[in-house]
Amino acid sequence: MTLFFMSISDFSKQLKEGTKKSHTMAENTSFVASFLRGVVDESKYRQLIANFYFIYHALESEVELNKDNPFVGPMRLNGLPRHDALVEDCKYFYGDNWKDLIRPTEQTQRYVSRIHEVAKESPQLLIAHHYTRYMGDLSGGQILKGITQKALGLKEDGLAFYEFPEIWDKKGFKESYRRVLDTMIPATQKDVDAIVVEANYAFRLNMYMFEEIQGNAGKSFGKIMLNYLGELVAEMIISKRYR
Repeated sequence: MTLFFMSISDFSKQLKEGTKKSHTMAENTSFVASFLRGVVDESKYRQLIANFYFIYHALESEVELNKDNPFVGPMRLNGLPRHDALVEDCKYFYGDNWKDLIRPTEQTQRYVSRIHEVAKESPQLLIAHHYTRYMGDLSGGQILKGITQKALGLKEDGLAFYEFPEIWDKKGFKESYRRVLDTMIPATQKDVDAIVVEANYAFRLNMYMFEEIQGNAGKSFGKIMLNYLGELVAEMIISKRYR
């Protein structure tokens, strides 16, 4: 017997449009803004790489644990995992005993906890974190690679995080990624709405982490959280989830 499921044909478009404001906010955090101007502090960058190690370890472990989930399984695309690349970069920046030296920052721990939480309670929301990180890595992350290389005087070592050797056509890959969302995920509109909300939260978790590294955590956290709560209430009213 053949099983059929419904999918949302504009899932990827809704996800992109629904996170556009958060994407812009993330680009305007002081850490990212400084980065884009070519101001890269090596100690802060080292901490960023360490933080990413913990984040991707959590995300990729949960994706594997939930590989039989109909929402998560299709997202296990070759060439994306960053764990091994981050191990390589950690060795470069911290040395062979890197595991004894790196620690996640407070906001990174919060980010990691959220990934484990949704994986346990609502695995479909892992798509939000998957999309936020990997699509960013394949897009703006490639710009950051060049900036990092120039600012820190790197040649090849220390840049593994930005390298996707199995993905030679990044534009084509991103189009394929969107097709997976639009055609292979058995989502209802309610699922899509929830994933968009979670993706916006994922962007904010990234922002909290960036500003913590920059040293602006307290002030920026309040501003970002206020904006987020305002938008969340608006979303709830519009979707009639607010009671």
